[in-house]
Amino acid sequence: MQMSQQQLSYRKRIDRVVNYIYDHLDEPIDLQLLADVACMSPYHWHRVYRAIQGETIAATVKRLRLHRAAGQLAQSKISIEEISERSGYSSLAAFSRAFTQTYGQPPAQYRRAGAHVKLQAAIEQGEGHLYPVEIKTIEPMTMIGLPHQGSYMHIGRAFDLVFGWVGQAGLLPRLNHSMATYYDDPDSVPEPELRSFAGAVFDGDVEMPDHFEKRTIEGGRYAVLHYRGAYAEMPDAYRWLYGTWLNNQGVELRDAPCVEDYLNNPREVAPADLLTDIYMPLAED
Repeated sequence: MQMSQQQLSYRKRIDRVVNYIYDHLDEPIDLQLLADVACMSPYHWHRVYRAIQGETIAATVKRLRLHRAAGQLAQSKISIEEISERSGYSSLAAFSRAFTQTYGQPPAQYRRAGAHVKLQAAIEQGEGHLYPVEIKTIEPMTMIGLPHQGSYMHIGRAFDLVFGWVGQAGLLPRLNHSMATYYDDPDSVPEPELRSFAGAVFDGDVEMPDHFEKRTIEGGRYAVLHYRGAYAEMPDAYRWLYGTWLNNQGVELRDAPCVEDYLNNPREVAPADLLTDIYMPLAED
């Protein structure tokens, strides 16, 4: 389905808003300012945003800030007070209430005893059955989407742009997979240089915007880890897959990047209920 020039205009305006939000998460998000960014009437632009993005501006900002906060709690030593302030909350109590509502635990408890802590302990003990893993062979797939450079935790910026287009173009009924390819090891490549790609796989050919790209997911043999939980805790699942599961299997890796297949929508389910298949490429037997 080809979008009209007016639809393209609205799409570009909302894309500017999405990029602005990601670039200014540490700052107050002013609705009037966002209307200026969108070059639209303050009486109407937020309705256009909700219709195209599928959630309100407030929901987007809260989701992104708490997602980042969860990653900082799980993977850094930044104080909870600073994380709260960066997340735009007027008090630590307000931040704690919002975080608990979304992640099921207060921030301090999440840092001290969240799923990532249990997973790290299990990795140290060499636990070999933390996640179900199956070996399967897939056919090549073509993704349409956008590249992302920087923290893998922020690839949602590219996905928000991709799925804004998918929804506006009426392509959701033809969407088969929401997938991402990760080209670098975050433990060895500086965060600003990490390369990834956020894409969608469709049933049949679709016409894509001029600035979008196509990438091919190689066919072949993969170890597929079935992951359930918050994206913020996923780095430890990778460490278990590479450090424990792989060492116990007697299989060889193939020279191809890892791929993630997202099976549900972070706008619709709690972080603990997110489902992701992690594809690790294997050499043929």
